[in-house]
Formats: sequence, C-alpha cells, structure tokens
Amino acid sequence: MKARMPQGFGRPDPNAMMRQVQKMQENIRAKQEELEAKEYTGTASGEMVSVTMNGKHEVVAVSIKPEAVDPDDIEMLEDLIAAAVNSAVSAVDKDSEEEMSKLTGGLNIPGLG
Repeated sequence: MKARMPQGFGRPDPNAMMRQVQKMQENIRAKQEELEAKEYTGTASGEMVSVTMNGKHEVVAVSIKPEAVDPDDIEMLEDLIAAAVNSAVSAVDKDSEEEMSKLTGGLNIPGLG
C-alpha cells in the first residue's frame, strides 16, 4: 500500500503566494507614499547652509545664514549649497533604502527605494 501525502503537500499554493505578493505590493506602495511625504534636511559647514527636501527629492526650503554670504567668494557659497543638497539627497536615499529593505526582507528589487 502506498502512503498518501496530504493534499498540497510539497507544492506551494499559488493563490496564497499571489495574496502574499499583492500584500507586499500594497505595503511597498504605502511606504513609498509615506517616504515621499517626509522631509529631510541636509546641512553644510556647521549649518551655515541647510537644504530641506521631500522624499521625492524636491527641494522645499533653503536656508543661508548671513555670515555664509561673502560677495568676494561666491564659489564658497555655491559649494556649501551643493554640499547641503547632496547631504539631503543622501538622507532621503538612506532612509528609503532602509525602510524598503525592511519590507522586502533585504531582497534587492529594482525600482524600489
């Protein structure tokens, strides 16, 4: 007599797998919306220049302290602004990567984050 295995034993349930994938997609969409609404601030030179951007990498505010403005050295101010923007971009990218990694279990899924 042959032993019978319970129905579905050894084979994944495709419907259950699809439900899991759909749930993950919903969670990812919700997290992306949450991250896009968040604001991040990057600074340069001891907060002489600060740039605030949202999770969509859109700059929403720039703050420059008066002592950072030297009419004879505009290049320094330009460098400070670039550094502050880069700092804010790094903060957005780092947070997005960390949060998405939590949802995907560390899987590197192209187009996320």
